[in-house]
Amino acid sequence: MHRTRTAAAALALALAVIPLTVPPAGATGSGDAGEGPPAGPAISPAPQSVRALDGRVTITPTVTVVAGPRADGPALEVVERSLLRAGADRVVRDAKAGRGLTVYVDGAGAARTLADLGARGTGGLPAEGYALAVGGGRIALAGADATGTYYAAQSLRQLLPHRDRPGARIRATAIRDWPATPLRGVIEGFYGTPWSHTARLDQLDFYGAHKMNTYVYSPKDDPYLREKWRSPYPADRLAQLKELVDRARARHVEFSYALSPGLSVCYSSDADLKALTGKFQALWDIGVRTFAVPLDDISYTDWNCAADKQRFGSGGGAAGAAQAHLLNRVNREFLAGHRAEGAQPLQMVPTEYYDVRATPYKAALKARLDPDVLVEWTGVGVIAPVMTVAQADAARQVFGHPILTWDNYPVNDYVTNRLLLGPFSGRERGLPARLAGITANPMIQPAASKIALFTVADYAWNDRAYDARASWTAALKELSGGSPRTERALRAFADAHYGSALNPQQSPELAAAIRDFRDTGSAARLTAALRALQDAPGVLRAGLPDRGFLDDSAPWLDATAAWGRAAGTALRMLQASRAGDEATAQRLRDRLPALVETAKSYVYVDMNGKRVPVLVANGVVDTFVTDAIAEHDGKRGRS
Repeated sequence: MHRTRTAAAALALALAVIPLTVPPAGATGSGDAGEGPPAGPAISPAPQSVRALDGRVTITPTVTVVAGPRADGPALEVVERSLLRAGADRVVRDAKAGRGLTVYVDGAGAARTLADLGARGTGGLPAEGYALAVGGGRIALAGADATGTYYAAQSLRQLLPHRDRPGARIRATAIRDWPATPLRGVIEGFYGTPWSHTARLDQLDFYGAHKMNTYVYSPKDDPYLREKWRSPYPADRLAQLKELVDRARARHVEFSYALSPGLSVCYSSDADLKALTGKFQALWDIGVRTFAVPLDDISYTDWNCAADKQRFGSGGGAAGAAQAHLLNRVNREFLAGHRAEGAQPLQMVPTEYYDVRATPYKAALKARLDPDVLVEWTGVGVIAPVMTVAQADAARQVFGHPILTWDNYPVNDYVTNRLLLGPFSGRERGLPARLAGITANPMIQPAASKIALFTVADYAWNDRAYDARASWTAALKELSGGSPRTERALRAFADAHYGSALNPQQSPELAAAIRDFRDTGSAARLTAALRALQDAPGVLRAGLPDRGFLDDSAPWLDATAAWGRAAGTALRMLQASRAGDEATAQRLRDRLPALVETAKSYVYVDMNGKRVPVLVANGVVDTFVTDAIAEHDGKRGRS
């Protein structure tokens, strides 16, 4: 079954059965509650149910893959690549089991093997769910649909080791898994330098590997989405979009195209409707099946044409009525004709996207907008520090429509001097089940966004098992490529860029080391932390596999090393001063102004050429240096 059809079914089912109460933390919709992961490799996102079986399975020199007649092609590719990385000399496809390890992907063989191993099959699983079992010289993967099979392959990839020869042994395991919410992904909706085409392709690979099934293309600085929304894309731009659509499909990611006409649209105009649906048709022709009309960040008190004022009147209620009129026509006159071909529910971003307050505008949308249209909402506040079940229920009530969150994290277009590398936090357990889905708005820096997006994927898939710090640690481990030294460096760097509206404690590990020094007088922990901070950029530049991360972070890497050097000097100054070695203390004190000036000198250059001084561990490392200078100078003044 085509993925978009199953995604639509999943969404429709979820919207029909959103519970009236939050299930208890240990409850699930498909049984198997209370089972924890067995010892062995961690899987991210954490599966809903993992059970250890008896024995182990060995990677043999030749591994046979037996695929069901409708097995997903991309899933098979992931399985075969993973087996080769696990040490198999060759992987062959056959209709029957081989002499060595045999892997069944969908079909009767997979169902039979699951039953033989005492693992439940796919019966009763929601869309995108899967079953996976390892044991008895066999591995079986089966999905509730093609996407489920692909996700089973992604979990198997993480179970298998990386070896250069056969013989690795994998613990026997049974997994039964499904998503907590139908739509999970990313909306490229920030202001600032749009991502490159190469970066977008890389992001789509990342989303598929982390069971995120949605990418909303909505860069604010694509002129053909906003200022030139009526104009067709040039052929080369359309070809690039098609490449993204094709890559997304291969990774089981739904490419959503979001057109923002609000700056100039005449809601009552037949010509503007034709321009909008014509643009959508051009995107439909290259494979897009999901469309959105964001109407955020515009004025709804000023009309773009006299006809709208005459037809709808004035005020927020009139704006809601006008927007509903246009969106309903798109829904009925364009998407309805494509439903049988896989068109997904229309999405919209309201002008009042940031609260749950009852207003005439929201009342008009609730009363007039077609009921199947998804409403995107940022939570309470443009950057919501917390998001609760009660707030989501209130949003559903006040808008009268299914809610898809546009979560403005880790977006940094409002703080371009900072990287936001902390985890997805402040979202209540039970929230995903009340939503149509969760999309995260990332940073201007695509590769650097992966740390936070990894944690978004974990939460959206299985919020019951989600632990923000544990997920953050897992993200650092994955992005470090298996090198403990690189992982330690990435942790030190990410800790220095941890704070945000969602994570109010900046640099928690460095701050704890500073507190320890202040409380105990022992400098060992802080010395190690500042050395790690100073050395981290060099270690990352030498060993981090994702070179895009290094390009994204270049000025922050330089500034991090410089602040580590300055703070380390300040610490040694304090140690010398407290030991009575005033000559050494003064010599170090004399170096600090230049070191701090250097640390403050690094800049991020935005798309308009503006030079923005970057911040590192702001309020933590700089405060430590300032306080150290004050202590030293105060002591000198008293002597």
